Amino acid sequence: MKSFSKLFTFLLAFFLLAGTVAQAQDKPKGWSRKAKGAAIGGAGGAVLGGLLGGGKGALIGAGAGVVGGGLVGRNQDKKKDPARYNRYRNK
Repeated sequence: MKSFSKLFTFLLAFFLLAGTVAQAQDKPKGWSRKAKGAAIGGAGGAVLGGLLGGGKGALIGAGAGVVGGGLVGRNQDKKKDPARYNRYRNK
């Protein structure tokens, strides 16, 4: 009886997960250029700010990098992928 309940639980979990994976394929895969720009800008700004200004400089550099990289990536999305840009713009 225990093996039946374990098998049932396993199959139930499998079908639930398989159903969510099938639904998730409708969305575009990967990061937008805005997200990539923000991540790269934040990392670069943190490294540069850390080298120049220590701990507080790293925080300031990361913040400036995130904003700057996000703006650059947003403009790239606007030009190269207008459908994705309109989706996150209208939220």
